[in-house]
Amino acid sequence: MNSESPCHSPLTVAIAGAFVIATAMGVGRFAYTPLLPGMQETLGWSVAQAGDVASSNYLGYLLGAMLATLLVHRAQRLTGLFWGMFLSALTTFACAWIVSYPLWLCLRFLSGIASAFCMILGTAVVTEVFVRHSRPQLGSLYFAGLSVGIIGSVFIIEIARYMAGSVFVQWGLLGFVSFVMLAWAWTVLRRQTTEIDFTQNSASMQTEHVPNRRLHFLIIAYGLFGFGYVITATFIVSIARQFDNASLLEPATWIVVGLVGAPSLFIWHNISMRINVFNAMRIAYALQAVGVLLAGVASNAFSVILGGAMLGGTFMAITAMGFTAARQVAKNNQDKAIAWMTVSFGIGQLLGPALAGRMAEITGSFAAPSALAAALLITGIFLIKTE
Repeated sequence: MNSESPCHSPLTVAIAGAFVIATAMGVGRFAYTPLLPGMQETLGWSVAQAGDVASSNYLGYLLGAMLATLLVHRAQRLTGLFWGMFLSALTTFACAWIVSYPLWLCLRFLSGIASAFCMILGTAVVTEVFVRHSRPQLGSLYFAGLSVGIIGSVFIIEIARYMAGSVFVQWGLLGFVSFVMLAWAWTVLRRQTTEIDFTQNSASMQTEHVPNRRLHFLIIAYGLFGFGYVITATFIVSIARQFDNASLLEPATWIVVGLVGAPSLFIWHNISMRINVFNAMRIAYALQAVGVLLAGVASNAFSVILGGAMLGGTFMAITAMGFTAARQVAKNNQDKAIAWMTVSFGIGQLLGPALAGRMAEITGSFAAPSALAAALLITGIFLIKTE
């Protein structure tokens, strides 16, 4: 599958990778957020049930991250990436046909596994191309795919709504577009050969002990980030529904998250070049904590929009900066360090929605879980060591 020599430029590879991130993450994972209020109305879910479905997706992501870790340094990683891409599009499309709550839990679990495979294996493939051609700046374009997926999913959903399509039609349309985008991306990524000697690398992996104390703290901080962002990222559109003009505010809130996210990658990259990536991450954690609080205790539409903007302006950048920081700290076995960062992140975001849903049902608002999320983000600041 990877015997052909690469014939695509690093820019084309970055765009193909961005398509994978857009569909597997922006759609496969985060389309659930703008669709959630309609799903609760159609399927009769409580807030706790909605949180559990989100957490089942993140449980799948956690398991998928651990499985993908085993493939990062194996010759089969392109095969794993293919099946991750296929499963991502398939599970999105299948959401158009499912009404059973247990089946939703299973389907979103499988979607999470697919997202993790795409994120870890896709990042390994495209990053190697960037390094080989000395084009690390293309990483910002690659991660911008998440923003494209978030914005694009809202427009697809609104088009379906305009045509009087149900929430199931909306899922189906998203799934169809996902298949098309991933099919093109695969024609590019399948031809990327690797310069890694997998046999030698696997042997060295058995004897090297890579993690150090600084990396341990960074991994924990990344897990707190996973918990800190995910409550707002899951429920912000549902929070927006309580205000006037909700039909306009709901899509606008999620579009703002995506619109601010794309340029934030380039902005934070420049900031990290000036003050180093660790200091930049600490600032981003602090700003995200403020945004999470604003959205969670929102008393008006402006607070929700501003909270969404601060979320979008930091969570994509922290994701990218976290990988950069892990590479700098780990030095050897960098892909392995990124995989463990993803596992920690997965644990944090697994716990967030389920706990937030129950706290919201008990207290009647998202203020308490949002305050907890902000506190954990602040804690993460102190765990990120510059030296």
